[in-house]
Amino acid sequence: MPVITLNGMPLEAREGQTILEVARAAGVYIPSLCYHPRVGQSGVCRVCAVEVEGARGLIMACITQIWNGMVVRTDTEQVLGARRMIVDSLLSDGEHDCISCEMCGACELQDAAYRLGIEKPSAPRAAGGAPLDLSHPLILRNPNRCIHCYRCIKGCNELVVNEVLDMAYRSQESRVVADQEMPLGRSSCVGCGECVQLCPTGALLEKKALGQGRPWNLERVRSTCPYCGVGCQLYLHVDRARNQVVKVTGVEGAPPNDGMLCVKGRFAYDFPASPRRLTEPLIRKDGAHVPASWEEALDHIASRLRKIRDAHGPDAISGISSSRDNNENSYAAQKFLRAVIGSNNIDNCART
Repeated sequence: MPVITLNGMPLEAREGQTILEVARAAGVYIPSLCYHPRVGQSGVCRVCAVEVEGARGLIMACITQIWNGMVVRTDTEQVLGARRMIVDSLLSDGEHDCISCEMCGACELQDAAYRLGIEKPSAPRAAGGAPLDLSHPLILRNPNRCIHCYRCIKGCNELVVNEVLDMAYRSQESRVVADQEMPLGRSSCVGCGECVQLCPTGALLEKKALGQGRPWNLERVRSTCPYCGVGCQLYLHVDRARNQVVKVTGVEGAPPNDGMLCVKGRFAYDFPASPRRLTEPLIRKDGAHVPASWEEALDHIASRLRKIRDAHGPDAISGISSSRDNNENSYAAQKFLRAVIGSNNIDNCART
């Protein structure tokens, strides 16, 4: 097992690991705006520059694999100066108004600037800018906050494999486009929101979450997506003052989805606060649904099932298990039908 020295600290590493991976595992901060564990190495932003003993100039930690005996320094003046220059350039080149930005407190560019002691960009921001893309019902695109990190492109092309986003044009004219430079809402985007979760700045935002709460005011609650039986893990971002879910993100590094969510899992979270949601059992009496206690409702169901079975036999009763449920509940449903009712008429909606 190779051993490297990081800022004077000997660390064991695995073959094939990069400097950035070893540093993050050891709790040593190295900024990187283009690297993400799920989209892999990029080497685009260059803000992860480090010094390696024996190397000519600074090298990028996100794409450089370690070797036994490597000596790395991440906090020298040369390293910090290079990072400040890169981050300062990104801040000067875009519309990064942290006070009004929805990503304030959760922006990786803002975090890098804070750690490097950059209070404001050294150059004035250029006037004008590209218009906002408001065409998509779920996603807002602000090209003026894009830092060309390629995360959204790699997520769309390599993770989701929908291949909607790509980089077009060259030099100062380069920008992320959807399909043949169409508005996102008119493109072939399926609305999964993978690009929103991967974006390190406020260039891609969820429309429904705009103005609903700052990251530090929301409680993050881990849960399981209710929309199918896969069991995707997600975080509910909850405003406790209103007792309302205002945003959903995937749990990265957790099976089975590793941060990825479908359009329903990521954006269809309004139903818990819906005024049409049932909050108590209802029983039909005299042609109308009236509220009842759980004991009364369960007794009513048991009585009706018993009468039907006694009058028409167990095969007159069937059941359908929801694909939104887990395997254990589906097993309990078929056990109830077969062992208690005596009917083999049990199915699952996922089969149709």
